[in-house]
Amino acid sequence: MADERPPSGEIFGVPYNFERPSLGRMLSAYWQPDEEMLVKKPFGVGYTLNLANWRSWVALAVVAVLLVQENRGESESYEDEEEEPVEVIVD
Repeated sequence: MADERPPSGEIFGVPYNFERPSLGRMLSAYWQPDEEMLVKKPFGVGYTLNLANWRSWVALAVVAVLLVQENRGESESYEDEEEEPVEVIVD
């Protein structure tokens, strides 16, 4: 007897969809003007950003700024930092 699970639904309040995605469904999933910032993913588990909502673009901009700052900070710290021995005293 085969275990027949539906290809889409919710488990513990989190949506999932394992139906074969089509190009139209993929595009319409990321652009839903009448929906909130987070929408169900077209394939997989969870939520994704709705690019028709302005809040999604703000979130993407914040992430981009943080990534640029992190990369800039790493490159500067390696250039300025000279390796010196560290003395550890244990009593």
